[in-house]
Amino acid sequence: MTLRPDSYRPRLLDDQVSKLLDVFGAVQIDGAKWCGKTWCALSHAESVTGLDDYRVRPLAEADPTMPLIGEQPHLIDEWQTVPAVRDAVRHAVDQQSNRPGQYLLTGSSAPPLSQYEHSGAGRIAHLRMRPMSLYEQGLSTGAVSLRKLFDGEFTPSATQVSLSQIAEWICRGGWPASLDRDLESALYVPQQYLEAVCEDNAPRMGKNPALTRRIIMSLARNNAKAATIKTLSRDLYADDETADTEPSRITTTGYVDMLIREFLIEELPSWDAPIKARNRMRVKPKRYFVDPSLAVSALGINPMRLLSNGQIFGDVFENLVIRDLLVYSSAWVGLEHPKVSFYRDDKGLEADAIIELEDGRWGAVEIKLGENKTQEGVDSLLKVRNTVMANPYSQQREPSFLMVIVGNGVYARATKEGVYVVPVTLLGA
Repeated sequence: MTLRPDSYRPRLLDDQVSKLLDVFGAVQIDGAKWCGKTWCALSHAESVTGLDDYRVRPLAEADPTMPLIGEQPHLIDEWQTVPAVRDAVRHAVDQQSNRPGQYLLTGSSAPPLSQYEHSGAGRIAHLRMRPMSLYEQGLSTGAVSLRKLFDGEFTPSATQVSLSQIAEWICRGGWPASLDRDLESALYVPQQYLEAVCEDNAPRMGKNPALTRRIIMSLARNNAKAATIKTLSRDLYADDETADTEPSRITTTGYVDMLIREFLIEELPSWDAPIKARNRMRVKPKRYFVDPSLAVSALGINPMRLLSNGQIFGDVFENLVIRDLLVYSSAWVGLEHPKVSFYRDDKGLEADAIIELEDGRWGAVEIKLGENKTQEGVDSLLKVRNTVMANPYSQQREPSFLMVIVGNGVYARATKEGVYVVPVTLLGA
């Protein structure tokens, strides 16, 4: 019997957790605060120790093996509070000859590597949890499976959604605690999340709260863009003439890295067709907030105001879709290990997302808020496909699919060019 809370809403990551517990001695689930890591882990655990408990932490610091006591699978919540406990878990797994299913660890930030001894490779499996996708919230039917598209399976479907609903979903976000709350109450969650990062987490990481707020604002302004550190530095230092100096860029990089380690933002890498292409490393990554509600909260925008600003609305809708694509792809059980990236060549041709499997299969995605932009997305994807296939060095097979994900669409369908058009409320894992 697990500790699964009665009101727990199953997550797509649950199957991955079960699978990895059958293979590894421990499974570590990291991700943003309040995204549901603890409840997910509790649904697979038989006992739990919380290192954020003031009664437990000093005991764990004195003896890192103490929190390991309990019926297995044993959950150690907020492991990063006492990083040495993670090493104790690794040693315990070794002593049991890597017997599967011993421990679960959850963490909402990544402590410096110097605070623990070993990566845990081969003993501790890693999973990344994000806020809830539209499917997990019950706002998407999942009629179009991202995974099945790679096998050529697609079923036309219908839905009905308005832009005002999408604006509300973006501002509300995918936080489990907001599911059953009215909109006004739900908007406090991302607001307080940013407050906690700036006023609590940042000082713990040696960062200034005011500068943390400014870099978050800059990232929100440049959301869904491959902004350079120089661009972010100019925002961070405003009119300061030192903004373009090497020290200022190093400082900015430090703040961005801190927000990545706090799981507030994540970087989407660049993709190019040849496996060894330099563009996979040279093109600047795109940065997205782990949940679009954080971006609009940083900008001080509510759903009504979002509806009146098409540019920002389009950017944060893209953030929502990228969040969902990352959730859907990370939930696959199997050895495909899908990777999500973006495509941009030296001529400015782009695709918002590329999903690539280890066996070489790939699909390209364009994201359009309005149905009226569908053909624009179709034309762009066809150009990407033709460019990739015309490259003699790409050694790529034909894409498994090309797909335009839209906001207020009605039908999931295939165009005459063979490109799928899928409303976001029909997409699933």
